[in-house]
Amino acid sequence: MTNLANTLVSQIAAHISADGLQPGDRLTERKLAEQFRVSRSPVRAALKQLEEAGVLVSGDRSGYRLVDAAAAEQFNAPVAEVDEDERIYLQIADDRVTGKLPERIMESEFQRRYDLTKGRLAKLLRRMAQEGWIERLPGHGWEFLPVLTSLESYRDSYRFRQLIEPAALLEPRFQLNRPVLESRLAEQRWLVEGGIWTVPDAKLFELNSGMHESVIECSQNIFFIDALKRVDRLRRLIDYRQMLDRDVARERCLEHIELLHLVLMGRNEEASEFMRQHLAALGPLKSRARATG
Repeated sequence: MTNLANTLVSQIAAHISADGLQPGDRLTERKLAEQFRVSRSPVRAALKQLEEAGVLVSGDRSGYRLVDAAAAEQFNAPVAEVDEDERIYLQIADDRVTGKLPERIMESEFQRRYDLTKGRLAKLLRRMAQEGWIERLPGHGWEFLPVLTSLESYRDSYRFRQLIEPAALLEPRFQLNRPVLESRLAEQRWLVEGGIWTVPDAKLFELNSGMHESVIECSQNIFFIDALKRVDRLRRLIDYRQMLDRDVARERCLEHIELLHLVLMGRNEEASEFMRQHLAALGPLKSRARATG
């Protein structure tokens, strides 16, 4: 499941509730793709997840029929609750980068600092662990993993990326993974067509870093691939603190679309130079955003 497909699961569930759909009502890939202005591939993945959850049952001609509208509600969390979880998550990330949290911390301290229930804390810790910036210690304690905390190290990460990402596009064993890159292209189009204004900062990071990681994975050079994933993990929290203005971020997504078109057409030399220019411009922009933010 891509990030876009996961987002579509919630959007389709909300559509079922908001429009009062009843058991037996039909949903099709084509109409949903048109409604949410995305390609059919992520819609197909989202519908499959809803089928596995017992919300839908597959029919003929790329269609599904609604079986259990109530079951869709588990994917349609209240907006206020989602917003509050995101606020607390970003506050923890900010406190980690600024040194307000110790390297090791007990769950009881998390609960006290952020006024969290055990259930909400467990959800947040699970997310942080999955994203690779905290890990459980024996017992009830947790330890934060290394992250970038200074503006200088953040700039260094972009200079490093300017070396490896353009080079990866020129690797002799480069092999295009068309389905994955087309899915990434659909995500970027969704952002440009309006998603950029509503997507949370953490999700925007996932979509954009995921696009870059999917491109470099085509190089089949494990050193390039592992290096970028490590850099993305290290810069994740500092990136949350200084996301670009959404108008500017949309321009960067337009560049991602152009880059993906070049790669999908097999024009890797042009894509390599485009990647270099894209990263050269993006690093200073984000550094200035953080310095003045």
